[in-house]
Amino acid sequence: MLRSCTAALRTLRALRGRRAARDPVPARRWFSTEKVILKDHALPNPSWSKDLRRLFDQFMKKCEDGAWERLPSYKNSKLVKEQLSQAQLFTRGYEDGLGFEYVMFYNDDEKRTVCLFQGGPYLQGVPGFLHGGAIATMIDATVGMCAAIPGGIVMTANLNINFKRPIPLCSVVVINSQLDKIEGRKLFLSCNVRSVDEKILYSEATSLFIKLDPEKSLT
Repeated sequence: MLRSCTAALRTLRALRGRRAARDPVPARRWFSTEKVILKDHALPNPSWSKDLRRLFDQFMKKCEDGAWERLPSYKNSKLVKEQLSQAQLFTRGYEDGLGFEYVMFYNDDEKRTVCLFQGGPYLQGVPGFLHGGAIATMIDATVGMCAAIPGGIVMTANLNINFKRPIPLCSVVVINSQLDKIEGRKLFLSCNVRSVDEKILYSEATSLFIKLDPEKSLT
């Protein structure tokens, strides 16, 4: 387990060295007037393990008949105000392979969202294992997406997690989220986190999201 993390770090350092050689003055991009093209981070990159890539391919197959849909994920948004132009998505703040590597798929008929997640070496808690806050973040992101697609603009009101077993660092888990019911502006969801073979249950969670009025200020 720790060897795989060490190997991953070596690979990432090598990749970063190549990028630096290709672009010796990356700071110039901050002052460029060129149009920014948003990168979809929910696509395979060299840091993805064989398990993550295999599961990705399996779900892409499921997308072919239209039952499932892959959800793109961007670090930045064109919709933010000018004073927040440097804001970025929390889970996309690390370089490839060091933090949150994930892709989500949504099934509209079943009102389900599945997240394939690989936690990198910068997310360590107890040595050799993923930090509980990291998996809580990904549970919140997954159930939040499951709520946002049918509910529009939503925010977490309650998130209750039962941690069953620690997750090995750099391993891949499957986060399954389900919309259970809607009552007015309230959306109730449930979630579980399992190993790739589904034999190990790592966490279970329930959550409540509130649908917001886009015409009203949050402050």
